[in-house]
Amino acid sequence: MRHQVKKVFIAGGTGFIGYHTAIKFLSMGINVDTIALPNEIDLKGWYPSNINLVYGNLFEMSESELKDLFSKDNYDTFLYALGPDDRYNPAPPAYTFFYDKLVTSCLRIVAAAKACGIRRCIVLNSYFCTFDRMLNNRLSRFHPYIHARREQEIALLSLGENDSFEIMMMELPYIFGTMPNRKPLWKDFFLSHFDSGTHIYFPRGGGTAIIDVSGVAEAIVAAAFNGENGRCYPVGNQNITFAELINTMMKAKGDKRRFFGIPGFICFFGGVAIDLKLRKQGKDSGLNNAKLMTQILNRCFYLDPNSISQELSYSEFGFLGGLDPMDSIVTTIKACYPNET
Repeated sequence: MRHQVKKVFIAGGTGFIGYHTAIKFLSMGINVDTIALPNEIDLKGWYPSNINLVYGNLFEMSESELKDLFSKDNYDTFLYALGPDDRYNPAPPAYTFFYDKLVTSCLRIVAAAKACGIRRCIVLNSYFCTFDRMLNNRLSRFHPYIHARREQEIALLSLGENDSFEIMMMELPYIFGTMPNRKPLWKDFFLSHFDSGTHIYFPRGGGTAIIDVSGVAEAIVAAAFNGENGRCYPVGNQNITFAELINTMMKAKGDKRRFFGIPGFICFFGGVAIDLKLRKQGKDSGLNNAKLMTQILNRCFYLDPNSISQELSYSEFGFLGGLDPMDSIVTTIKACYPNET
């Protein structure tokens, strides 16, 4: 059944995914409101003036303030595009931090939206949850971030009520693309690991689903119209080995070093060293870096690129799943290194 979507509130509409999704909704004649942290990013000169923007911090708002915000207009759809991902290393214990942000805070905000009569809610999550289900919770047992993400899905989906409040999760893989006034995070959180050395070393045999941010925006918009209550939608439109991914990145950067895949059990010890270094810095990783080498990076976390388009009826909207992610990788890396390519 196709639902009416006329007025959308986006939590995180000035962020990477929220921005592109807002643009996609606007292109379909749908009204968009959003909220941003004061002074988080300079929006002058590029942010669409037809997006109604207010400033505030949803995590710090009281229940009455949240309800005032969500009831000020007749929103029918709520996109929750907030929360830390696995790149953030908090003070220990990591699980406590991620549970507070991804479960406790998110549940409180979404519950307020439900109480204000918003009928549909889409929450962004991780494709780690997809594979944790496939692997009988083996990932969430060892990785605090994945554990918190699974708990987030369980807690939020319990709010759903057919024909009253429908909620769904978008489980996202590696995402490429750019936006105005923000540098892609790939340089600081991925490519920086390869800054030293004469070669590129990485666990061999692994791969991942990838997607351009425009494809994520299309999936979210399609879910707003055609998504089903209680569903978790893994989103990806191409699968790629890590060797191909890293080589494509290095070529785009103009880096001629060679890629060498090494066994996961050897990388395991490198992961142990990373975790020890973080502990000395008073930080804790959301991913167990030692287990990351043997459970995730040396495996192929692939998705069916046709599944999401069929389930959400992309053909109704003329969606193609976004831009070619291979081209997007190149564009992303050039934006990371504007003076080096």
